[in-house]
This record gives sequence, structure tokens and C-alpha cells, in this order.
Amino acid sequence: MIQVNLDVELAKNKMTLTELSERVGVSLTNLSLLKTGKVKAIRFSTLDAICRELQCQPGDILAFIDSVDHT
Repeated sequence: MIQVNLDVELAKNKMTLTELSERVGVSLTNLSLLKTGKVKAIRFSTLDAICRELQCQPGDILAFIDSVDHT
């Protein structure tokens, strides 16, 4: 499962989702869907713009959570 940590990076940068939307040119609706993990895909260009604005790496926003117990 992929976990989206966009809210964490926004908090670190003291930025609202609305501000990020305006700065990267992605609709507030699409960013909201991303933030809540309700998207199935993200364009690299969008991820690039978000990372550039938040001064972070893609791995700071997206994390893989292994939901299968391997024990």
C-alpha cells in the first residue's frame, strides 16, 4: 500500500493545500484527492512540481507500507 504524506510536508513548510495548488498549477480538488490517498496515479511532472515547491524528495511524500504480515 502506498501512503501519502503530503500533509506532513505541507505542515513542515507552513503551507496550505490552497497555496500549494496555486504555486504548482494543480487544482485544489486534485491535490485534495492526492492528500487523502484517493488517487490511483500521479504524473511525474506533478510530483516534480510538488517536490520543487516543498523542497522535498518524492519519498518524503510517498511511502510504501507493507500490509502483508511476513512472519
